[in-house]
Amino acid sequence: MTEQKRERPDNYFIDWKEREELAERMIPLVGKLYRKSSAKVYVYGRDIVGKSVLEIMKIHRAARQITGSELSEFETYPLLVALADLDIGMSHIDIGRLATKFESLKQTSAPDPHDFLRAELSDLIGNQRRALEKPRDIVLYGFGRIGRLLARLLIEKAGGGETLRLRAIVVRKGGAEKDLHKRASLLRRDSVHGPFKGTIRVDEENSTIVANGNEIKVIYSSAPEDVDYTSYGINNAIVIDNTGVWRDEAGLGRHLNAQGVAKVLLTAPGKGNIKNIVFGVNNNTIDDADNILSAASCTTNAIVPPLKALEERFGIENGHVETVHSYTNDQNLIDNYHKGNRRGRSAPLNMVITETGAAKAVAKVLPQFEGKLTGNAIRVPTPNVSMAILKLNLNTATTVEEMNEYMRNVAVYSDLRKQIDYSNSHEVVSSDFVGSRSACIFDAEATIVNGKTAVLYCWYDNEFGYSCQVHRIVEQMAGVNYAVYPKA
Repeated sequence: MTEQKRERPDNYFIDWKEREELAERMIPLVGKLYRKSSAKVYVYGRDIVGKSVLEIMKIHRAARQITGSELSEFETYPLLVALADLDIGMSHIDIGRLATKFESLKQTSAPDPHDFLRAELSDLIGNQRRALEKPRDIVLYGFGRIGRLLARLLIEKAGGGETLRLRAIVVRKGGAEKDLHKRASLLRRDSVHGPFKGTIRVDEENSTIVANGNEIKVIYSSAPEDVDYTSYGINNAIVIDNTGVWRDEAGLGRHLNAQGVAKVLLTAPGKGNIKNIVFGVNNNTIDDADNILSAASCTTNAIVPPLKALEERFGIENGHVETVHSYTNDQNLIDNYHKGNRRGRSAPLNMVITETGAAKAVAKVLPQFEGKLTGNAIRVPTPNVSMAILKLNLNTATTVEEMNEYMRNVAVYSDLRKQIDYSNSHEVVSSDFVGSRSACIFDAEATIVNGKTAVLYCWYDNEFGYSCQVHRIVEQMAGVNYAVYPKA
C-alpha cells in the first residue's frame, strides 16, 4: 500500500488546537469500546486505551516513522466515531492502519466511514463472543524486575475482568517489618519505567495489594509445592515463574504439585525438552497438553522475529549476533566476587564481555538455524534497553533501500507487526525505546548492506518489551484470542 503525503496546514497553531480537540473527543470513545466490547484501539501498533490527549497526539505523530507520512487525528477520528456506532466483539483494531487505507480509497471514490468499516470488520460486527467462559487466574511466582512489569501489564489489560486476573504473587519473606508496603512501593515506583498508572493500596489485615481494583494476595513461601492456592480461592491457575531458579521440567514441575495450579510459564530459557516460545514465531506449536513452557530470553525474543522475516525473503547462510546489553541484577554494583567470568566487576562503570546463549537458542525456535549462528554479548552501563547487531551472510544479494523497505513492510503489514517495530530517525538513542512493547525495533538508519552481506541493528527493551511477549504467551495458554484488524 502506498501511504499518502499530508498537506501542510495554513496555520500550525489552529491546526494543533483542532487536532487537540479531536484527541480529547477520542478518549471516551476508546474507553467505551474497551469497557463495553473489550475492543482495544491502536494507532500503528500503539495502544491508545487509557492515554491522555497529548499521548494520543504523540502516538499519531510517531506513525510517520514507519509510514513515511503524517497521520492526522482528522483522519482517524471519523473512523473512530463510526466504529463506536457498530456492534462489535472482542478485538484489537488498528484505527491508524484503517485510516491510511480509507484515505487511499479517497483517491478514486468518496467512501463512507460506516460502509468502509462494515466491509473491513464484516466478521466482527454482531459477534459478541466471550474470550473465556470465566476469567483465568494468574499467579506471579517472584516479584523482581519482570514480575513487577508483568503485574503492571496484567492490571492494565484487565479491562472488564473477563480474561486474565492477577490473583496472587508469591515471594520469600523479606524480613522487613513493613514487607508488604515495600512490595507495593516497588510496584508503585520504578526508576526506569516511571510511576504506576493508577492507584495502589495495601490491606495488611488480608495481606493483599489492591491495584486499580485488582486484589492481589501476597503469599510467602520458599517452595512451590508448599502453596495451597485453593485456600485463597485460586483455581486452574497459570503460574508465571520469573525467579529463574528452576529451568527444567523437574524443578518447574514442582509448581504443578501445588493445589490450584494447571500450567507454568518460565520467563527464562528452558532446559531439556521444554518448548521455548517466541510469540509471533512459534507460538503455533503450543498444545493444550503443554503444562510447562518457556518464554525464552529477552534477546532470543528480539532476534528471532527479524531472523524469521529475513530468512523468508533473502535466505540466511550463516551469521553472528552481538548483543549490546544493559546490565542486569545478577551483576555487581561495585567490584566483588561473582561466579561468572568478568561479571564481578562494577556494572555501572564497565563494559563487560560475557557469553550469551541467544544465538544457539534460536535453533530451539527455528530449527533451520541449527549451527548457523554464533553469538557474544557486551554488558554496558545502562539500566535498560539493549541492542542486537546481526551480521548476516544472505543467500540473495540486496541493497540498503530494498532491505529497509522490506523490514518496514514487515513492521507495518505482516503477522510479525507486534514483534517488529521500525525506526528511521537519525537521532534515536537507547532511552527513546524505554517502554517499547515490541520484541525489537529495526533501526533503518544503521543498516549496512554489501551484496549478500548485511549488518542490521535492532533495539529492544529487554524488560518491558520482553514482558509484553510473555503476556502474549500467557493469553494464548489461557485461550484468549483477539481478532486483529485490519488483517495482515
